[in-house]
Amino acid sequence: MKKQIGAAAIILGLVLGAANPAAAYVGPGAGLSLLGAFWGLVLAIGAALGFVILWPLRRMLKRGKGKQAQAAKVSHDGSSTSTSS
Repeated sequence: MKKQIGAAAIILGLVLGAANPAAAYVGPGAGLSLLGAFWGLVLAIGAALGFVILWPLRRMLKRGKGKQAQAAKVSHDGSSTSTSS
C-alpha cells in the first residue's frame, strides 16, 4: 500500500513538473465583468451584515423614542390639567 502511494506521489510530481504554463489572454471585457461581479458580491455581503448589525440598534432607538414621546405626552397632559383647574 505504501509503495502505491509513493509511486502515485512520484507520478503526480512528474506530471505537475512537466506541465507548461498556459498562454492565455483575458481581455478587458472579461476582466471588468469579473471585477464587477466580485464588487457586487462584496457589497451584497457588506449590506447584509450591516442590516443584521444595525437592526437591533434601530429597534432600541425606536423603543427609546416611543417611551420619550409617551413621557412627554403624559407630562404635557398633566401640566395642562393642572393649569386649567
